[in-house]
Amino acid sequence: MTETEWGAVDRYVVDSLVGDGDSDVPRANSEAGLPPIDVSPPQGKFLRLIAQSIGARRVLEIGTLGGYSTMWLARAVGPQGRVVTLEYDPHHAEVARANLDRKGVGERVEIRVGAALDNLPGVERDLTEPFDLVFIDADKVNNAEYVRWALRVTRPGSVIIIDNLVRAGRLVDGDPADPGVRGSREAVELLAAEPRLEATVVQTVGSKGWDGFGYAVVVE
Repeated sequence: MTETEWGAVDRYVVDSLVGDGDSDVPRANSEAGLPPIDVSPPQGKFLRLIAQSIGARRVLEIGTLGGYSTMWLARAVGPQGRVVTLEYDPHHAEVARANLDRKGVGERVEIRVGAALDNLPGVERDLTEPFDLVFIDADKVNNAEYVRWALRVTRPGSVIIIDNLVRAGRLVDGDPADPGVRGSREAVELLAAEPRLEATVVQTVGSKGWDGFGYAVVVE
């Protein structure tokens, strides 16, 4: 199959199960000059369903971009829930805030601007209860460090998701000197070695091409 066919299946899924009512968010991101790297609509709804299936009320997102994935997670946690999302770029954070407010979930979301590794100590310091879910979708070089931080702010039963690990197969056959490839491999190696986690990697195809995500459950 080709990426055109994968995209056609995604469009069918959107028409059948997701709906197109939130297409204004990726469109606003594009108009604001953000890169087209949002999760796809089926992936966004999948995040929401994962969060709902574990009864998540506290979510940490590392990498906001324009808030499209944040929106799905905010819907999952409900009016009494909370999403803390970390975004490096102030412009991206501004666009995300406008999107989230327009979609009616802004009050559930706290956006912290700056480098995630600089902000994570503050997130841990301010924590009153562990996060139920952590979604990592930021710079790939630091994926392993983000997983280590996720372990510090979660509890047994929490879920950690790391996006974009397969990278069109470069996880296996990519240049080991490439920072993104190296970051993905380090993340997988950590998932394999860390006794507090049970994990796998699931490959995906669709309108975003060939990729995949890591899925881990904190077990102790």
